[in-house]
Amino acid sequence: MGTGTDTPQYESCDAFDLLITGGTVITPGGGRNADIGVRNGTILRIGALSQHSARTVFDARGLHILPGVIDSQVHFREPGMEHKETIEAGTRGAILGGVTCIFEMPNTKPPTIDGPALRDKLNRAAQSAWCDYAFFVGATPGNAALLADLERHPGCAGVKIFMGSSTGDLLVDRDADLEAVLSSGRRRVSVHCEDQAILKTRHHLIEGEAPPPSLHPIWRDVETAFSATRRLITIARRLGRRVHILHITTQEEMTYLAAHRDIATTEVTPQHLTLSAPDCYDRLGSFAQMNPPIRDESHRQALWKAVDEGMVDVMGSDHAPHSREEKQQPYPHSPSGMTGVQTLLPIMLDHVAAGRLSLERLVDLTAAGPSRIFGLAGKGRIACGYDADFALVDLKKHWIIEEGWIASKSGWTPYAGKPITGQPVATILRGQIVMRDGIIQGHPAGQAARFIETLSSPEMDS
Repeated sequence: MGTGTDTPQYESCDAFDLLITGGTVITPGGGRNADIGVRNGTILRIGALSQHSARTVFDARGLHILPGVIDSQVHFREPGMEHKETIEAGTRGAILGGVTCIFEMPNTKPPTIDGPALRDKLNRAAQSAWCDYAFFVGATPGNAALLADLERHPGCAGVKIFMGSSTGDLLVDRDADLEAVLSSGRRRVSVHCEDQAILKTRHHLIEGEAPPPSLHPIWRDVETAFSATRRLITIARRLGRRVHILHITTQEEMTYLAAHRDIATTEVTPQHLTLSAPDCYDRLGSFAQMNPPIRDESHRQALWKAVDEGMVDVMGSDHAPHSREEKQQPYPHSPSGMTGVQTLLPIMLDHVAAGRLSLERLVDLTAAGPSRIFGLAGKGRIACGYDADFALVDLKKHWIIEEGWIASKSGWTPYAGKPITGQPVATILRGQIVMRDGIIQGHPAGQAARFIETLSSPEMDS
């Protein structure tokens, strides 16, 4: 396991702030034994560097060094729902799990639909975030004209559309409104694809006395998701607008989207790759409830096939916590969503250990992929000149996920009691060791992530 030792103040121009030695580094060219020299928060050199001095040396023998995970879909509930989660607790969980950058969603109270709300979140994060961050702006039927400016605000991850029911006014379910939103701006738009009209017509399926949570994927069926995806792609194709379809759950969508890779990128979540119906509802009840839902084993296997064939661009956690008391309400009054930012990397490392995907493919899904499709500047790979963001992992470590480890204010995880092979043992953010051996170090020092399409943008007033 890695250890850190302090060395005297350096004078040489060849010295580093941080030197990571002896680990297996996962670079764009694959894994290799190498040292990493960091100065001023960026990667300065990769190679045989043991003769160089450094303020801090981290002995990474026996560890694999991955790019820090970029979780491009989290809900941290602040402002307005801090009893479920906060930016501080959510980002603390992130670094405990090897995540060094998050993109947070707009369905807070008030929703993030204008300049003041976006700036408020950025100001909050500047005081309390343990990892780097960006925030989505939510599209509504009434703010389409603002989106072209809002998406260029520094610290904005882009625009988010909810085509299915969500919090407050964040619902864009009519084709005319979709067209207005997609006509405003240039950056890739992230979309939750569920058809609101179909959800309404099928709502009778969960009415009556004590319907079981296992009805959730029957109510929100395959066609609910597939219909919304087809509608979205039709409009995006006509307008030439890039879209990113979040948390895909169906074989039908993956097959259809193979013909639209020029404008559409895709995301899957660890939970849709790990859990399946009806077992998860039998074991977890409403704690397995999320939107779009966990589906049966045939769809889980189809998602793995899409991962294998390169159809999936990004792995996001869709961390969407609710309190234990809220989740224990009788279905369908129980809210949808589960924790995930802290368990994203451990769950996927366990899949690597089981031979379901390579470590390189995992890095592509959790670092290179989100950097590529969202246009992040200086993040997503271990390469000279990039931010020194790392997740150091022990691939052979056997452990069990316990709820006492979860930093989220909600205090629970659907993976409680699950044996895992592979563990994040250190997280490094821009050259600073912020977690080692499960212990948080330092103080919140997250910064707003930089995007290529906003680097020259002025502050927006809208």
